[in-house]
Amino acid sequence: MRKIWLIFAQSVTACLGLLFVLRLFYPELLASKPTPVVIKQVDETAQVEAKSGYSQAAERAMPTVVNIFTSSKVSSVDPHQQYYDDPLFKHFFGDQFSEQQAQPESSLGSGVIVSEQGLIMTNNHVVNTADEIEVALADGRKLSAKVVGTDPETDLAVLKVDADNLPAITFANSEKSKVGDVVLAIGNPFGVGQTVTQGIISALGRNHLGINTFENFIQTDASINPGNSGGALIDTNGNLIGINSAIYSRSGGSMGIGFAIPVSIAKHVMEQITQSGSVTRGWIGIEAQDITPQLAESFKLDNAEGSLIAGILRDSPADEAGLKAGDILVSINGNRVVDSASMLNLIAVLQPKQKATLGIIRSGKPMDIELLVGKRPKPVMARK
Repeated sequence: MRKIWLIFAQSVTACLGLLFVLRLFYPELLASKPTPVVIKQVDETAQVEAKSGYSQAAERAMPTVVNIFTSSKVSSVDPHQQYYDDPLFKHFFGDQFSEQQAQPESSLGSGVIVSEQGLIMTNNHVVNTADEIEVALADGRKLSAKVVGTDPETDLAVLKVDADNLPAITFANSEKSKVGDVVLAIGNPFGVGQTVTQGIISALGRNHLGINTFENFIQTDASINPGNSGGALIDTNGNLIGINSAIYSRSGGSMGIGFAIPVSIAKHVMEQITQSGSVTRGWIGIEAQDITPQLAESFKLDNAEGSLIAGILRDSPADEAGLKAGDILVSINGNRVVDSASMLNLIAVLQPKQKATLGIIRSGKPMDIELLVGKRPKPVMARK
């Protein structure tokens, strides 16, 4: 009996030692993997029953769009506070002047339910300064929400409410969207309540707008107003093709130029946030600028395409690979670089610690350079 007990004790000790070694040197083997998010993807082979108007599409999507109400406390200090604290002042005026006046600020926006488990996508600017977030569902319920994660560089955020079996929107394939396609925008403009507006896709791939770091917007003339931010842009089958994000306006109201983040980007961001709480992007450490016709002529290029490397960050992947200021980046892993915006998007989707091949032109000669991709540093965002 004693021998059996000794063998058992030695086995347990050996197992504990093995677990310790695994946890110390290979923690990823013991880490619990997050539960995958189940989303609805459009079945492109399914036939949709034709129906006049767009009521069927609206009926499918409207229950998945929510109203988001946020509040934050902004403290302001009165410059005359020293007088308010004076005993003689209090004798005549009492304590009606408090030390600090915390003024609650409230704002509104919209969101889209992307999973039955209570995940909601919206814009980062809708919730980035919020202390409290309340979500109003289409069925009248109001639920408190917490932020799962945000991505300021695409202006996207993922929220979570404590509810199950929610109506989740179906994701379309935004790569098949075309200019001229009819679209519907759903949201809560000016807080009047859930509203549907109709228009077309006016343009695709809009960038250089100075709205986000990574821009690849769908432009639409469907009316989008304050309060629509974070709402759904859907196709005529009720499938999500974009998250309404911004408008061009001189008056604060819709002028027929609205911008939505394509669902392909939203899906990628959502998956990374739900798995790790943040978004990881590739980085090579260069400063770049667009090739203008003047630069193209100066560098004797056939056309004004590519991105001029204006600077290299020291000890960055680009520096270690031997890239130089004055090189012209024309491709990344075989994908054509049109301008600096497309270059930024191509680099962002690269996986850190993986090799990438950059096609460049140096002194008029094309050549390939291989480098090890780094991880893009997180942006420093000041809280307003």
